[in-house]
Amino acid sequence: MACCIYCLILMGLFCVSCKTSEHVDMVCTEITANKNYCCEDLGLTEIPKALPAITEILDFSFNFLPSLHNSTFNMLKSLVYLDLTRCQINWVYENVFQSNAKLNTIVLTGNLLLFLAETAFAGPYSLKHLVLTQTGLTSIMFIPLHNLDNLETLLIGSNHISSLELPPNFPTRELRYLDLQMNNIESISTRDTKILKQTQNLTLSLKGNAIVHIEPGAFNSSSFYSLDFGGCIDISVILAGIQNIQTVILWLGTFQDVEGTLPISPVMLQDLCSISVENVNLQMRHFRPLSTATFLCLTKLRNLDLTHAGLTAIPPNISGMKMLKELNLNENSFQHICNISSAVFPSLTHLSVRMNLEELNLGSGCLEALTQLQYLDLSNSQIENSDCCNEQLKGLSNLQYLNLSYNKQHWLKNGAFNECAKLEVLDLAFTHLHISASQGSFHNLHLLQILNLSHTFINTGIQHLLTGLQNLVLLNLDSNSFDSGIILNDNLFQEVPSLKELILSSCELISVQSRAFHSLRDLKHVDLSHNKLTALSTEAFSNLKNMYLNFANNRIHFIPRDMLTSLSGKSIINLSYNPLECSCSNIGLLTWYKQNLDKIEAPEGTVCCEHKSLAGMKLSAVTLSCGMGTAGAVFLALAVIIVIVASLILTVRFLKRQYHQI
Repeated sequence: MACCIYCLILMGLFCVSCKTSEHVDMVCTEITANKNYCCEDLGLTEIPKALPAITEILDFSFNFLPSLHNSTFNMLKSLVYLDLTRCQINWVYENVFQSNAKLNTIVLTGNLLLFLAETAFAGPYSLKHLVLTQTGLTSIMFIPLHNLDNLETLLIGSNHISSLELPPNFPTRELRYLDLQMNNIESISTRDTKILKQTQNLTLSLKGNAIVHIEPGAFNSSSFYSLDFGGCIDISVILAGIQNIQTVILWLGTFQDVEGTLPISPVMLQDLCSISVENVNLQMRHFRPLSTATFLCLTKLRNLDLTHAGLTAIPPNISGMKMLKELNLNENSFQHICNISSAVFPSLTHLSVRMNLEELNLGSGCLEALTQLQYLDLSNSQIENSDCCNEQLKGLSNLQYLNLSYNKQHWLKNGAFNECAKLEVLDLAFTHLHISASQGSFHNLHLLQILNLSHTFINTGIQHLLTGLQNLVLLNLDSNSFDSGIILNDNLFQEVPSLKELILSSCELISVQSRAFHSLRDLKHVDLSHNKLTALSTEAFSNLKNMYLNFANNRIHFIPRDMLTSLSGKSIINLSYNPLECSCSNIGLLTWYKQNLDKIEAPEGTVCCEHKSLAGMKLSAVTLSCGMGTAGAVFLALAVIIVIVASLILTVRFLKRQYHQI
């Protein structure tokens, strides 16, 4: 009888089953429930009828809709944003959007429009943004203006428009951005621009048009926020044609693929004296020569961009540049920082010398005159410093942002940044750092909030490396290493109690001790991705409420449920690209995962590795039955009944024997 019982139990155990549930996606991807859908590049020839009537945002780009009729979108009465990029649309008939009163934005980029009905855009009460880029337009007159009185943005770049002539009823009341870049406009007359005088704070882009003539007075007394003539061959033509205008930004730069660009002489800039402008961009414009006369009409500027202008030095005897606040000298060929003649610009608050084409020597005291400087970017300029950085930054007592990233090597000694006690952001990423001070090199930076030390080969074994950084909120140590690959309980992070974001990705970590981050009570964002962790170490954190944890691309197989239950509030965790095991021994993870999908980041990469039959399946799609199946339960019940009956029979027989012996 005992053998029969064992057989029944074994049969029940064999009935343990593993099942998967399948998720059927909609034709379109739901971005936000019932509100936002993406139907991009699905080969569709009509709007799916399954879309909810209350859909507000629809990306229908890269499908096939050769013509638009008044019935095409009539079911989607709540549409606010509609993207029809490259849908091969040729014909737009009357009242297409008559049912879409709330429509705010229509994108028709990349459709060859052969016909636009007069009432093509009638219907929406407050259409504000219309995008007709690359639609084959040859004239602005082709655009039906019925019901466009509230238009704020009109993008008609990359077409074949040859005239800036605007119709009398062109909507100007709310217009803020008119994009005509990359068209065929060569000449601008006074008649063309007359109606633009009714606009306020307009951004007008004529970038990439081969303008060779502007009628004198065409822009007279006009007021703009931004005027973009980028890529024009001769800027003297532009400056002569925009006399007596007011604009905040004037873009006169050019691009690498523009041939025949004339170098700038001081005479060519004389007309700037009669233009009221604050910011001028002259990127990739070369000067022949660059002299004091070049700057005579630039003295009222607040921002000057001379990026990639072939500069090797700035004349030291320039005068009158006291109003300049921001200067961009990126991608030039200075050999020494003293060559920029910083004393010429005493009021600078922002200076950028990024991506210098020569090895840049910082010298000593070259920036000392910039006592108001707050922002300094010297990144990617092949800088090497054997004694960084007090002498180089001498006088910069108001500096708040310093970027020395993507340079060669820096040797940091004790108090390397004593001259910049007000620093709030320090970026040293991708620069090999040698720190000789046992107390670290940042101990006077009490106001520092952001420190980027990623890819710096820094010695994390210096226990007091972060001393003095009591207000640090973000620390990036990406791709640095720790002794034995372990974050110990007693570590350098004890010095930064205000830390909110910590990045330790790609640090070759194999383990995090149980109380490693307990001193960081404000910690909200931790990135431990791309390491070699085999265990999820949530107990290492003191507070898991509203926490972001990234454990992606590690070697985690099993996660006990109790490691996850403490993630509360709006916490988010990323477990993608780990070799997770989908078995009953990991049922705690699988159960918690399905109950907390709102806490999961990158679910598409969070898949099973084992068992092989489930490999590659999303965790959300797996259902394990880790108890007995129905048949197993029946057999087990029968087994229990048989055991009870057998026990009763044996008990009765035993009692009878005892009775007969009496």
